[in-house]
Amino acid sequence: MGRMSRTYEDPSGPAVPDPGPLRLVAIRETPLSLDEVFAAVGDPAAGGTALFVGTVRDHDGGASVAGLGYSAHPTAEEALRRVAEKVAADFPVRALAAVHRVGELTIGDLAVVVAVSCPHRAEAFGACRRLIDDLKREVPIWKHQVFSDGTEEWVGA
Repeated sequence: MGRMSRTYEDPSGPAVPDPGPLRLVAIRETPLSLDEVFAAVGDPAAGGTALFVGTVRDHDGGASVAGLGYSAHPTAEEALRRVAEKVAADFPVRALAAVHRVGELTIGDLAVVVAVSCPHRAEAFGACRRLIDDLKREVPIWKHQVFSDGTEEWVGA
């Protein structure tokens, strides 16, 4: 279903064309910013904003994790955009942001940050959950975990 053209009031100036719901969609090698993602989904018509943050934990399946890396297929950002577009089409999304990190990460690093703003909280929660679940299922990003005992495993490959 198509969206009607509209404008919104930008507090820093006059009305500008609506940028559409996909405000930030990226795969990056640099550290992720909660502030950047939260700011990207700000919208004066949104009454609810849901944000999910995935961090590198120190264990998996009972084994101690020493570190990990994420690799992405060259089409991963296109796939992420398709996932985001589908979520925006299925929910009354005012703004959406999704950023995943690739490269070597350490315990506590942010691996993925997604956020959605909608008119109401239930819609925002539903859209955010769908966004992260579909991202994990459909975007070709693979995790290489190295455990403290020297063993390793690929997840999602």
